[in-house]
Amino acid sequence: METLRQRLTALEGKGYKAYKCLEGSYRFPGFTLRIDHVQGDPYADASRIRVQLTAASAALEQVDLHTMRRRIALEDFLGRAVAGAIDRRVKGRRGTGRSGQITIAGYGQQILVRNAVLVTNEGIEVRMRCALPADGRSIRAHDAAEMLLQELPAVVADALVLNHLPLDNLNAHLDCAEDQGALRDWLEHEGLVAFVADGALLPRRSGVDDRPLEESAIPFRSPETLRRSVTLPHAGQITGMGVPTGVTLIVGGGFHGKSTLLRALERGVYDHIPGDGRERVASLPDAVKIRAEDGRAVASVDISPFINHLPFGRDTQRFTTDNASGSTSQAANIVEALSCGCRLMLVDEDTSATNFMIRDRRMQALVSREKEPITPLVQRVRELYDNLGVSSVIVMGGTGEFFAVADTVVMMDHYQPSDVSAPAKDLAGDEWHRREAPTTPPLGTGGRRCVSEALPQALGAIRQIEQSRLKIQARGRRLLRCGDAEIDLAQVEQFVDDGQLLAVGFLLQRLAQSSACGAIDIVHDAETLLAEAARQGLDQLTPYVQGELALPRLYELLAAINRLRNLQVEAPRDAGSA
Repeated sequence: METLRQRLTALEGKGYKAYKCLEGSYRFPGFTLRIDHVQGDPYADASRIRVQLTAASAALEQVDLHTMRRRIALEDFLGRAVAGAIDRRVKGRRGTGRSGQITIAGYGQQILVRNAVLVTNEGIEVRMRCALPADGRSIRAHDAAEMLLQELPAVVADALVLNHLPLDNLNAHLDCAEDQGALRDWLEHEGLVAFVADGALLPRRSGVDDRPLEESAIPFRSPETLRRSVTLPHAGQITGMGVPTGVTLIVGGGFHGKSTLLRALERGVYDHIPGDGRERVASLPDAVKIRAEDGRAVASVDISPFINHLPFGRDTQRFTTDNASGSTSQAANIVEALSCGCRLMLVDEDTSATNFMIRDRRMQALVSREKEPITPLVQRVRELYDNLGVSSVIVMGGTGEFFAVADTVVMMDHYQPSDVSAPAKDLAGDEWHRREAPTTPPLGTGGRRCVSEALPQALGAIRQIEQSRLKIQARGRRLLRCGDAEIDLAQVEQFVDDGQLLAVGFLLQRLAQSSACGAIDIVHDAETLLAEAARQGLDQLTPYVQGELALPRLYELLAAINRLRNLQVEAPRDAGSA
């Protein structure tokens, strides 16, 4: 600590690059500070620092970490505690650019695998950014000393010594995460695809604020016919609505909560923090939100089970375009989801192509089968479940066409659900038997899709890939820049954190390096790489230590690959599959 103080004192008024001499390791009372990289000027990315505490210094014996889920939840709790301590203890901007700021990765409502905070049996390591202060490019050493010698130790004392923290809140955080894992495991054994607990608060504050709407929010209450009970390790017995396997419709009038319920199920693949309102909402971990996505790139996807005999003889068995329509993009999204093991599709009519969803009898009479290339989802959704075991939850407020193919129909009325399966089936009558049978090929789970050296070309940065120096940037949860490629992910709705996009970028770099050595199987190799990252940690993906990454799911990683423009994919190895 004194060595750092002396070095800082000698820097007053010098040019900014003189800060480089601070790189290294410094012992403080109770922790070690490592300054890994010093920024080149006050406008550059802030300097990377790490704080390390031993298990004894952090009082880790205060908590039970017998499962990986509890360890991940502890890392999440500590990261949020650090963010709160920074808000209280750090003055913030003082000087040019971002001078004076200390930051940690942002945290939302979900508990994710991250590398901002790492907890091991040996202790705790926290990665932060520190924007070293300057006037113009002249060092403000006094302010830097205040940041590193006063503010940072105060943050550590407030947030990283467990017996200084509210242990009741900490244990509740860990118990909540462990309960959510148990709830998701329970789904697998009970023939359910999702569960929404009684008392859950599903509405959010706004479309850009994922925190719960506390005022005027109506707690969820399950219909009696769908109510199930489950005993969780910490919460004990809870009740709620179990969503069974098969085809489930969510119906009701406008603004009565249909899409709000579906969005909660979308997020049910993740654990949530206590107080979120959705911490006892769970979906199968491989559930995928399917939507239309006008303008997306599609590379060699077999959409022929849904779309065939396009004008000008366009190939739908290896459909490729830089500008997909609503219907072709939605068909591609389903086929890509099936290829990575999706067992639950979540669909909202508001974000779907109408001609992909339904084709009523009047339209069939006017436009003959020979002139219509689309086999709508209503004619395939039963096949998805009966033949492939893939369930669907579909929000449908404008047509009753799906009643004939649904197993369960839930109506939302003033934000409360009721089971209307029986009257819906009565209304459908024998309509299913009168419906046109599909004439397109049967659905499959997808053959192997391979790329070779084309992946580095698609990223447009071969030399950087070879040197593990691909430029990777995430702009919110909407756009990933990876080398020379920009990947639009704004409509991949189950991304919940900027760090997931950054991790996808580094995973793409790894896959590009592999493909430069020979063809890769997109799904298999992506799944293998993700499993390694989950097992060995996200640090293995980056050429230097940083703390901004969060683990994505397989589907979101594949979504980024599949939206690469100029991607060249080899034909599926088993040509009879979709």
